[in-house]
Amino acid sequence: MSDSIAVFDRGLVRRHRQRASGRFARHDFLKREVSLRLLERLDDTTRRFATVLDLGCHDGTLGRMLAGRDGLDRLVSVDLAHGFARQASGLRVVGDEETLPFADGSFDLVLSALSLHWVNDLPGALIQINRALKPDGLFLAAMLGGGSLEELRQALLTAELQVEGGGSPRVSPFADVPDAGRLLQRAGFALPVVDVDRIDVSYPDAIALMRELRGMGEANAVAARRRQPLKRAMLAATLRHYAERHAGIDGRLPATFQVLYLTAWAPHADQPKPLRPGSGRQRLATALGAVERPAGEKAGRP
Repeated sequence: MSDSIAVFDRGLVRRHRQRASGRFARHDFLKREVSLRLLERLDDTTRRFATVLDLGCHDGTLGRMLAGRDGLDRLVSVDLAHGFARQASGLRVVGDEETLPFADGSFDLVLSALSLHWVNDLPGALIQINRALKPDGLFLAAMLGGGSLEELRQALLTAELQVEGGGSPRVSPFADVPDAGRLLQRAGFALPVVDVDRIDVSYPDAIALMRELRGMGEANAVAARRRQPLKRAMLAATLRHYAERHAGIDGRLPATFQVLYLTAWAPHADQPKPLRPGSGRQRLATALGAVERPAGEKAGRP
């Protein structure tokens, strides 16, 4: 991988996840909620999936929710941190989303909940996922989107400009809906769909939010981050700006998690395809029951 796309320090991502693995049950609300919403999308298809990959499994929450599903024969759970992988179900693998250790056509279904937003080479990872799927296999993923933690991002930037005289990346950059759709198409997936959801929570103060993020394994791992610990003056300014701008009537601070849900299929000859331009057999005006007029002619003019 070239340095030009090393947005994240993957070694630090691994260490954050490993540290979080011991007490994740205290901070797993977002993983659980997103996993439930991801499986609701899986329920929209009547297909059965015998071989399933849970990519970025954390403590195996999603895999346990899958247990007992009709047709499920083999589950493979993969995580970057061995502390998470050993808690998961099925065949457990310590592996990297950027270098999948699976042969082409290994899985009927690949699921990923809240892991892919830490990948440097997301286009490359999606290509590998596509290859790991059998023809007409399904890919379902959830990842944090660009609107996530916008309140914390604003407070940190304002505080850093005030205290340090300049800003640095302290909250990870996230993809948005158009980006995700284009990446799925670029990776060769068929029938890609991206939709967005928003999960709003609140905390007594910004320190509680920061502790929660560490507990999730979601602390800052941007390669270009400041390496020095957060100064006391910087922390105090962040807490003040967060409260001044966002505190509710009850004094609690909101935190937004924007979640992108990606749905796509590995290509197969029997999948529906759009008609070629000009191949329609019925005029649109006829289908709508309208009167067709030449271009430039206004309605009601004789």
